[in-house]
Amino acid sequence: MARLHRLEELQFENTYARLPESFYARVEPTPLPNPHLVSFNPDAAALLDLDPDEAKRPEFAGVFGGQLLIPGSEPVAMLYSGHQFGIYAGQLGDGRAILLGEVRNGRGEKWDLHLKGAGQTPFSRDGDGRAVLRSTIREYLCGEAMHGLGIPTTRSLCIVAGDEAVLRERPEAAAMLLRMAPTHVRFGSFQAFFARRQPDHVRQLADYVIGQFYPHLAAAPDRYPRFFHEVAVRTARVVAKWQAVGWAHGVMNSDNMSIIGLTLDYGPFGFLDRYDPSFICNHSDHHGRYSFRNQPDIGYFNLRCLGQALSSLVTPQQEQETLAAYEAEYAAHYAELMRAKLGLQEVRSEDGVLVDDLLALMAMNQADYTIFFRALGGLRSAESESSEPLRDFFVNRDGFDRWAARYRERLRAEGSRDEDRRLRMNRVNPKYVLRNYLAQVAIERARQKDYTEIDRLRQLLRDPFAEQPELESYAAPPPDWGRQILVSCSS
Repeated sequence: MARLHRLEELQFENTYARLPESFYARVEPTPLPNPHLVSFNPDAAALLDLDPDEAKRPEFAGVFGGQLLIPGSEPVAMLYSGHQFGIYAGQLGDGRAILLGEVRNGRGEKWDLHLKGAGQTPFSRDGDGRAVLRSTIREYLCGEAMHGLGIPTTRSLCIVAGDEAVLRERPEAAAMLLRMAPTHVRFGSFQAFFARRQPDHVRQLADYVIGQFYPHLAAAPDRYPRFFHEVAVRTARVVAKWQAVGWAHGVMNSDNMSIIGLTLDYGPFGFLDRYDPSFICNHSDHHGRYSFRNQPDIGYFNLRCLGQALSSLVTPQQEQETLAAYEAEYAAHYAELMRAKLGLQEVRSEDGVLVDDLLALMAMNQADYTIFFRALGGLRSAESESSEPLRDFFVNRDGFDRWAARYRERLRAEGSRDEDRRLRMNRVNPKYVLRNYLAQVAIERARQKDYTEIDRLRQLLRDPFAEQPELESYAAPPPDWGRQILVSCSS
């Protein structure tokens, strides 16, 4: 077991700060007045070999409230650009986040310490550089929820709030989130240098990312097209996971796409309640560009943007081959995930139609996505069995009965054993997801300085597949008020 460290003993290895200064701006956090700890995540601390008792020190809130710097940190705001809602937005960059540095743990893993809400930087434009308590709670919880679901994601160490109000739709409490990832380099990091007509910087950034995160490619003569291909495959797989679990990102701008295939930049996200493929979780998305059903196509679009940025390193033919590989990998992985959600172990040509017909029924009847798939594991496969109570998810019960008959026939064709299948399905169909209303309850309590619900949800979502009978109410569909929650880019 690795030795646990105090804050002053964290082992920094600031590789990004060794790049030329055109890649970032050196800037220090703007402190929050009277910072105090809102929530601490011991699971994230373990990734840094950080002693969890450090969270009890008064200096802890000072460090992650922007008042103190850990020895060895080198704060920088990262430069990037990107396409926002399909339009190139020019120079962007970390306008409210600062990379404090990179910590290497005893297992050889490197983690960015990225302080979100740390104040203005040269990239803030007209922004105040702050995050609000509401948005930090949502990101903190959803990163842990996605990790519990097995979806690649950023993590968060803690939330710190202070005595400062900032204006969003209304005045809100300012807060900081310490976000962690192996890297925060994005598709837009490459786009910035392409737009500046600096192919040498594009190459230098590619060499850096390959050396740090794709080292098996470093010596290959064709490392750049292979790098692009691997980014595309990782992107395809993470988007397929979003679709299978019923999660919408909300702002899939190219600057919000991770170069290592993580779920990055939680804003107006949403898990599906009633299944609706046209679900739009961002009320700022007036045309539905980032609707749930569009996410695979937006992944393709963003990879086209990255391919353009890499055009000095990748030929047009290699770009097209990579985009085709994205489509193939997405289709294959999504099919694999949906077969698992149905408890199917064999691959058969009719499976895609079986899945599509079920989803069409669920959309027509507004069945709850998470609850229905969890309940489906209890269906008995014998021809004589009843479809109760599953058919009660559907107004068109006869339509579901006809689908269930096909499903039972498919199960019997591969010799499926009901109890084994139920256990398999319960390992991939979560009982608990971070529905917006659950996050909102935690936010409202936090506004009253009651942070207990944040920690309760964090612990619940560590293992979303377990029954956890004492928390059964958290698996319920949203109340009527919970279906009306609106989230925007400030969320």
